[in-house]
Amino acid sequence: MRNSSRNVLALAYLGDSVYEIYIREYLLNKGIEKVNELQKESVKYVSARGQSKYLKDMMDSNLLTEEELSIVYRARNHKGSSHPKNTDIVTYKYATGLEALIGWLYLENNQDRIDEIMNYILNNNH
Repeated sequence: MRNSSRNVLALAYLGDSVYEIYIREYLLNKGIEKVNELQKESVKYVSARGQSKYLKDMMDSNLLTEEELSIVYRARNHKGSSHPKNTDIVTYKYATGLEALIGWLYLENNQDRIDEIMNYILNNNH
């Protein structure tokens, strides 16, 4: 099965794990050692609100290719109305789009592109 035709929620499931590893490694490399502080800092990046903001920033800056945008749009427009209690459905769908993109890039073995996207996110945390 070609990776771009995979179920976008399955891609997001994988992408969530890859994304989280990047964030955890980044925070540990910053010298944060206490688990409570790691958790507090990670929320800036791994929350649906944070992920949604980063994706929108990348889209507004035209940093994504057409193929990458197609994955994001498929995930964002996926039918389904369930979402966490602490966020609205639109924010959640954008976050899912970012996770699906990361999962797709991972399955494409496109480590360089994942690095570029994650560096953008980690260097634009405001």
